[in-house]
Amino acid sequence: MHTRDEYEDLRKANARRMATDRELHTRAVELLRDAQEYDWIQQTTWLGEPLLQLPQDMFAFQEIIFRTRPEVIIEVGVAWGGALLFYSTLMSILGGGRIVGIDLYIPDDLRDRLRSFEGLSDRIELINGSSTDPDTVARVRDFVESSDGVMVNLDSNHAHDHVLQELRIYSDFVGTGHYLICSDTAIEDIEVPTHRERPWGKGNNPRTALAAFLGEDDRFEVDGAVDRKLLLSSNPGGYLVRKAP
Repeated sequence: MHTRDEYEDLRKANARRMATDRELHTRAVELLRDAQEYDWIQQTTWLGEPLLQLPQDMFAFQEIIFRTRPEVIIEVGVAWGGALLFYSTLMSILGGGRIVGIDLYIPDDLRDRLRSFEGLSDRIELINGSSTDPDTVARVRDFVESSDGVMVNLDSNHAHDHVLQELRIYSDFVGTGHYLICSDTAIEDIEVPTHRERPWGKGNNPRTALAAFLGEDDRFEVDGAVDRKLLLSSNPGGYLVRKAP
């Protein structure tokens, strides 16, 4: 029987070993690629609303939120709202925090559903607009106020230029020790499905934008500990933490 500290050491050692198993990682990428035909990533819900992330990524989000206790979470890309409800659930358990969701398209029926969760709904603010529009950014700044306990997840338009612009804008909201997550970096390794037309693909996606951003901004680093333990992830290399000055 291990002590808790011994168990943590063993767990981290196994994650380091797994990270070096290239054959295993190749099979994981092949699984993600093949499962796209069935929209596998769209099969998960939270409180009845679709949550367009892999469950293992959401567990990583949960660990980050538990450990860093952000005061505000900014979600760029609302989709069906499941992630907003997921964050709000965690915030209610941990005792604090607000969530802002930004999207070009937020239908009235989605707003109604998100308002229907007593206790959770009050934490959520929706902003209908482009994430890079100055008016949207100003509204986010007003919502965040002076907080430096801000976590950001970028999960909207995945084209290189758009993601790079978002990284430049929303990185300024993230405080020391908090996370800037660039979602869907796996697009670089996985062919864009032909059954859904998308203006991004290999060479033009969040991974390429992230590389450009890290090349020009030294405030952030990839959290290798998160990467090592996520075998199935839509966001490899996308978990950035802001370093101390």
